[in-house]
Parts: sequence; structure tokens; C-alpha cells
Amino acid sequence: MSHQASNATAYGQPRFTLVQRVRIGRYRPLIIACVVFVACLAIIASIGSAPLSYYDLASMATSGATLAITAVGQTLVILSGGFDLSAGAVVSLVNVTLATILPDPATSPFLLAAAGIGIGLLSGAFNGFFVAVLRLQPIVVTLSSMFILQGVTLLVMDKPGGLVASSLGEALIGDAVPNLLPKPVVLLAALVILWLWLKRTRLGVAIYAIGSNFDSAQAAGVPTTLTQFLVYVLAGGCYGLGGVYISAQTGSGDPLVGNPMLVQVFAAVVVGGTRLGGGRGGAFGSIIGAYILMMVVNILLVLNVSAYYSSVAEGTILILAVLGASISRNSVLAHHLRHALTRWRAYRAGLLPSQRHGPEQRLALPPRTGTAAARAPSAMPSFLARHAETLRFTAPAYVCFALVVVATQLVLGNALFSWKYYDSLIVLSSFLAILALGQGSVILTGGLDLSLPWTIGLCGILLAGMLKGSDAALLYALPLVLLIGLLIGFVNGVGIVVLGISPIVMTLAVNGILQGLALVYCNGTPAGFSAPILRWFMTSQEWPVTPVVLFILVFVAAAVLLLDKTPFGRRIYAAGNGERAAVLSGVAVGPTLIKVYMLSGLSSAIVGSLLTGFSGQASLGMGDEYLLPSIAVVVVGGTLITGGRGHYLGMLGGVLLLTALQTLLSGTTLPYAIRAILFGLVVLGAVMALRERRA
Repeated sequence: MSHQASNATAYGQPRFTLVQRVRIGRYRPLIIACVVFVACLAIIASIGSAPLSYYDLASMATSGATLAITAVGQTLVILSGGFDLSAGAVVSLVNVTLATILPDPATSPFLLAAAGIGIGLLSGAFNGFFVAVLRLQPIVVTLSSMFILQGVTLLVMDKPGGLVASSLGEALIGDAVPNLLPKPVVLLAALVILWLWLKRTRLGVAIYAIGSNFDSAQAAGVPTTLTQFLVYVLAGGCYGLGGVYISAQTGSGDPLVGNPMLVQVFAAVVVGGTRLGGGRGGAFGSIIGAYILMMVVNILLVLNVSAYYSSVAEGTILILAVLGASISRNSVLAHHLRHALTRWRAYRAGLLPSQRHGPEQRLALPPRTGTAAARAPSAMPSFLARHAETLRFTAPAYVCFALVVVATQLVLGNALFSWKYYDSLIVLSSFLAILALGQGSVILTGGLDLSLPWTIGLCGILLAGMLKGSDAALLYALPLVLLIGLLIGFVNGVGIVVLGISPIVMTLAVNGILQGLALVYCNGTPAGFSAPILRWFMTSQEWPVTPVVLFILVFVAAAVLLLDKTPFGRRIYAAGNGERAAVLSGVAVGPTLIKVYMLSGLSSAIVGSLLTGFSGQASLGMGDEYLLPSIAVVVVGGTLITGGRGHYLGMLGGVLLLTALQTLLSGTTLPYAIRAILFGLVVLGAVMALRERRA
């Protein structure tokens, strides 16, 4: 026995080797998830009116299986360093397809399962092609494919109905061993076994490798393109299997059945110990995480808490899980805490403000040097020379807008030379024009705001509820709603900057929380009406122009000045071009990002208020249809999705183009499903055409 080992034994210390400690640290998140799972199960057993029976356990196994299966697919994507927002849309498409095309009760369950999984595999291959082969951002690709798949789903079935073959339910629901082993447990056990096999194959090792460090994996000879493609294909197959299972469970089709899974699936993966960004985690933990979420909702129901709080709980759990998994000595939060402690100690020591900061925080732009003659400006280049790059990326949107107007004249008439057409076009564009400033500013910094839909919805519902048709109430209700929008943006910004949470995860979780708060506030049914003056502002035809048109003209001018001519605008571009370089140049990146998300929240609150005035009242989901268009107009207008390049006038061109296109499609009586598909394709096409070329 070595001297160190004998000393450890003598003092009663555990003899853990370095390898053992590393393994314990690696599996710590999974161990914690299992402990939480057991604790939730114990809570359910203790608060229930009767002891847990086999029937209760089997019911829980069945109700959580769809989320668990889908979470396995999402785990594969996240382990590789990706992100997939299309999981719920695939589940919905498989569900309505099985309920519409193959309703015969005698249909083989294996054929049904193969059809559902096949749809998922094709969807995954679609995502994988754009992400792996064309090197597009996963978040943009999967968001676009989510809307495309939702459109296809609505084409197959636009409302709940249909019938799933009963043979599928008989095969997947019930007991594998009577009163001993439910079939969902057998299915999930099979997935775990397949996962344990996969992670030991070359593909499994490659998935962890590219998730840990993509460039290093590529340099080591890992086939990164093929690996990424296969990851999305396999993930799509899991989503398809999730759609098959929920079809067996419900026995019918519902085009919206997968929508609630958008937040749930990420929460399940993170709670199960998989690290966002890739490289650590596994499918078994995600299955445990899915059942933890399911049991949390069950606990709320047993305690007679409104079901509307479930989305609040899911969003909160997602934020806490990400925060808990990321806390370490090197985390963003730890850095801020150390910095705050240093400043407090400096304050207690009586140091001057200029002495409390390190030299890296006092960096500024380099001083001007040289003689006055050398500093004298050279001849001013022409306008086209100064703005050549901006025009190159923004002009296509305006050219396409002109073509759409001409097409509208040819198809519908009374457009090209009609002021009424342009007036109504600007009114309809007003919502996206305002959102483009908020979402566009976020994208310029390299982020994305997914809390936009329910920021709009909550603000609109709150405004209508406070106004109740009163003009006088508008004096206090509108400022309060705008402050709420600013507060939502502040929460997003603090979570991203101070807590170090990914913008996608933070805003997605906040969107779920806002949905729950809106449902709790209105008890599922929005009440109240818009103020008459707000209705007049949005729809009056007394003047040659609708009043909101004048507001939009002023707003556009202010937006251009904000991004082009103010220090805040320059800081936005600096942060988007490189956060580290911006910090070294003296840019306060953290406060800038917080203000950017506050601007996005304010823009969403304005749109929620204007939509309430336009329609006369608020409605649930009133902001849902603006998420993808708010991104589409920014990208179509020439803004780089990874940040640092773009112009508000280009975004405005994207707004006019997409609104004119929507007006043309509405005049041809095409359904919303077609518009959703077209929007998704437009975003993908714009990102491909305008992305930066690699050397």
C-alpha cells in the first residue's frame, strides 16, 4: 500500500481515485434527477387520498410516455450541440396522419408504427440537411420547419377528429405482464437499451465529440457532417414514435396535440442532466426528467391548484434546472457574484470609484493621434460607396416587394395605383414594423426572443381587462402595460446576462410562464374591450390616412435614428460583431443586452395594445402567429441571423414584402396553413441566400 493510501486509510478518508471522482461528477446530475423522481413519487403517495396502487403507477407510466420518448430524440440533438424546436410539430403531424389516412381497425400496428416513425425520419432528414450539409443555424432551421410542419398538419386535419386504428392502442397501451409490468415501461426500457448500445458505437462517440468541441472533433477526423445529419434523422424517428404513442393513447387526431411540448421537452432534457450546448448527458436522464415534470403537474392537481399554473411550473422548472446545471466556479453567475463582492470590499475600504475597477473595465477607444492635418477628414465618399453593403442586403426585399405589388395588381386589381391599398398595407404592416425593431435588435446582438408571442398576448389581455371600453382608463392602463412589457424584457435580459442562461432557453421558458399567467389572470376567457379612441386610432377612415399610419412613419424614423445615430445603436452592433472585442473596446455589453431585451419587450407590449385596438378585444394566442414572421422580416431584410450585420430599413422592406405577400395570398382564399408553410420556406430561403460565405 502506498504512503498516500495508508494515510488516507489512517485518517478515515474515502479512497476515491481521480477517475472515480470524475465519474461521480459526471453522473451527479443523473443521480440528482433520480433523487428528485423518488421524492416526487413519495409526495404523490403522501398527499393522495389512498395508497398508490399498480393502476396509479401504470397510469402515470402511460401519461408520461409520449414526453419521455420525444425527450430521448431531443437529447440526441442537444448532446451534439444542436437545438430542435420542431419536435412537437412532428408529433402532431404523425398523430393527424394516423387518424386520417389509416383509420381501419384491422390495420397492423407495426404498419402504423412504421408509418409514424417514417414521417419522423423524413422530418429529421429535412432538418439535418439544412443544419449539417448547408451549415445553417439549427434554431432557424427547426423554427422554420416547425411552422412548415404545422402548416402541413393543418392541411391534413384542421380540427380535432378522425379515428386511430384500435389495433395500435391494443399493442402499446395496457399491461405487458398483467398487474406487474405496463407496456410503456417495456417500450421505454427498449429505448434505454438501444441508447446504451448507441453511445458505445462510433456514431455515439462522435455525437459526444462534436457536442463537446465541434472544431476539435473535426480536426480529429470525426465525420461531423454525417454525424449531425444522422442525429437529426434519429431524433425525428423518436418524435415520430412519440406521435405514434400519443395516437394510441388518445385514439383520435388533434392538430395541436404537440404544441404544449415545446417547453416540456427541453425542461425534461435539462432536468434529466443533459447539458445545453452538448457533450454531457443521456437518454435515461431525460426519461426521468419527463416523469418528474409529469408528477409535478399531478402534484399541483392533487393540491387543487389550477391547471393554468402548469405552464408556469414548467417554465420555472426549465429555468431552475438550467441554472442549477450551470452553476460552478467558472459560471457566469459566479463571475458576477465575485465581481459584486470585489466592488463591495472596495467600497468598504473607501476606494474611489475609479479605483474599484480593474484596468480591463476602464478600456476605451484608443485616443486620436497625429497632427491636426493627419486627423483631417479625407474627401467624403459618395452615398452609394458609403452604403454599398447595406444596399446589397436590403435592396432585394424592396425589389421583391415591388414585384408582389405588381402581381397583386394583376391577380386582384386595384393595388398598384390605389392609395387605399397602400394605406391598408401600412396598417397591417404596423405590427411587424414595431416587432422588427425589438426582435431585430435582439438578432443584431446574436440572440433571439421567443417570449414574443405571449408578451403580446398577456399585454393585450391585461389592457382589454383594464380598459373595459373606457377611454379614460387608457391614461393609466396603457403606460402600465408598456411598463409590464419593459419588465418582461428586463427579466429576459437579467436571466441571459446575469444568470448566463441561453437566450433561446430563457425566452422560451419565459414565454411558457407568461402563457400560464395570462390564463390565470383571465381564467381561460379574456374579458373587456378596447377603448373607442384606440379602436379609432387603428381603423378610422375619417382622414385620408388611418391615424396609425402617421404613428408608424414617426416610429420608423425614430427606429432608424436609434440604431444608426445613437451610442446605444452602435453598442448593439459592437456586441453582435464580437462580445469579447466589444468588452475590450469599452462597450458595456451586459447592460446593452439587457436594454435590447427590454426594447423587445416594449415593442411586443405596443403590438399587443395595437392588436387589441385593431380587433376591439384581446384573445388567447393573439401573438402566436407573429413569432416566425418577426424573425422572417428581419432575415429577409438582410440581417445576419448570427448578429452584427443589418439595418432597420432592410427589416422594414422585409415587413412590407411579407405583408404584401400575405395580402395577396389572403385575396386568393388560401388557408392559414399555406401561409405558414410559405413563411417557413421564405425564412429558409432568405437565410441560405444571405448567410456569410465560408472561405
